[in-house]
Amino acid sequence: MATITADQVKKLRDQTGAGMMECKAALTEANGDLDNATTILRKRGLASAAKKAGRMTSQGVVGSYIHLGGRVGVLVEINCESDFVARTDQFQTLVKEVAMHIAAADPKYVRREDVPAEVLEKERSIYRAQAESSGKPAGVIEKIVEGKLGSFYSAAVLLEQPWIRDEAVTIQQLVAEASAKLGENIAISRFARFRVGETASS
Repeated sequence: MATITADQVKKLRDQTGAGMMECKAALTEANGDLDNATTILRKRGLASAAKKAGRMTSQGVVGSYIHLGGRVGVLVEINCESDFVARTDQFQTLVKEVAMHIAAADPKYVRREDVPAEVLEKERSIYRAQAESSGKPAGVIEKIVEGKLGSFYSAAVLLEQPWIRDEAVTIQQLVAEASAKLGENIAISRFARFRVGETASS
């Protein structure tokens, strides 16, 4: 029997949005084969978040969180498909967790598509200049730039940030797990984070 590594579990989680224990069990059953494990999860309905992703999310709630004695505040809109799911404890808990995460982690964008092109180009030029000063070959420089851009996304983009309660889980995975459990497409639409003394351009 193949030994299942944490990296394999994480990779399967990233691909399917299923829970860690479900991923480990599927990999064990598939003898470490990632494709077979994905098929096992799909058959069990645990990898169904991707299928739900195209469905309309016209219901949901705006949640709030106030931190540090009123010095940091967050509003976040999370949507789902039905008012019934929006009122469930699981959905309300997800909204609260995401709002708390935003307060602590200070993301700038919901998803990587929201990052303006000029911001990406500025980051790329900084990383390229840093890599070029080290004298590395052009092919290596581009790999370094893309690697650093990945780090930028995981720091600035909410869905790609490691969850403050469990850094092995991204916010995207947290939402996907909630979607699988509640049986509806769930999407974070927007958020606003306020800190006393900060201006909009801070």
